[in-house]
Amino acid sequence: MTQVLNASPAASSGTPHVDEPSRYDGILLVGFGGPEGPADVMPFLRNVTKGRGIPDERLTEVAEHYHHYNGVSPINTHNRELKAALQKELASRGIDLPVFWGNRNWAPYLHEAIADADARGATSLLATVTSAFSSYSSCRQYREDLWEALRHADAVDRVTIDKVRQYFDHPGFVEPFVDGVDAALRSLESDGLDLTRDIEVLFVTHSIPSADAQNSGPRDLDLGAGGAYEAQHRAIADVVMRAVSSRRSGCNEADAPAEWKLVYQSRSGAPSTPWLEPDVNDAIAELASSRRAVVVVPIGFVSDHMEVMWDLDNEARKTADAHGLAMIRVATPGTHPAFVSGLADLIEERIDGTPPTGRPALTALGPWFDVCRPGCCASARAGARCAVSGLKP
Repeated sequence: MTQVLNASPAASSGTPHVDEPSRYDGILLVGFGGPEGPADVMPFLRNVTKGRGIPDERLTEVAEHYHHYNGVSPINTHNRELKAALQKELASRGIDLPVFWGNRNWAPYLHEAIADADARGATSLLATVTSAFSSYSSCRQYREDLWEALRHADAVDRVTIDKVRQYFDHPGFVEPFVDGVDAALRSLESDGLDLTRDIEVLFVTHSIPSADAQNSGPRDLDLGAGGAYEAQHRAIADVVMRAVSSRRSGCNEADAPAEWKLVYQSRSGAPSTPWLEPDVNDAIAELASSRRAVVVVPIGFVSDHMEVMWDLDNEARKTADAHGLAMIRVATPGTHPAFVSGLADLIEERIDGTPPTGRPALTALGPWFDVCRPGCCASARAGARCAVSGLKP
């Protein structure tokens, strides 16, 4: 009996890790989307906040962040580059599959990408989402949107969509951050700063409502008050710092070369609603009395979003400058060769039906599930809606 909506035969039973080979006709790269000109900004923001009752007056304030950069988000350009790089990497491995690209909030939309694939005879798709962690907004909402896109494209009866696992602890996602933190610390050292005394590393991710954080991950996993979302980020920050230390000392068990903490950015919503804290700006301000420099690591982001450019490159840097702290912002993975190769690995493991024991994962939390468990990452506000690549509901 089918337990998963519009899944491939191998995934339809709802097994946590699909260890049967699967045939796919195409890869669907799933993005968030972003405006590509001033006229796009307000319609885009209305798409992002649809159903949340946020007035245009508030959206106009956010729109100024985009207009600061001529109304253009970098995210679509990054996804075009990632699509091309992934297509090239797959071809180099002898995987002859087209890569389609669709966004949640702006053109090209998911339903357009699915309709294009359907028209070209690609009716068994494997989705790769440009988000590595588990939460409503970073996983389940994409799965819900894929189901709605199937309906919008009138393709429910013809097209199946599986999704690669959340890849927060895949080496391909982690390595670019190790490179970036290592380079940042070496740069600050060359300026005469002491790693243990003068520098703090802040791993930054998007804040989410505390209730959604508690709901993140399967309901039968007890991962603490922050759920899978916080646990995954903390685990990977620790992995990154240990890997940097290992590079410097040659010892796999070496302690982290500098102090670090997990902080958050881009909080929104009513002030009365609890969100994950502390905010990156508050954290930077608190360091002023004890540190001389801060390394900001956008660990929650696959590529540069407007939140990275505005909240970190603009606001966080101003905060650091105001408190006399040097600041280096580490790059997001983007099209780093290790990241592109890692995405291809994730695709190959589903094509080949690689058992979980053969899948790379750098934390005890992984490898994460191919098919999300019942109610996984359901919205605390909206509940669980129909979604692909997960057991009902």
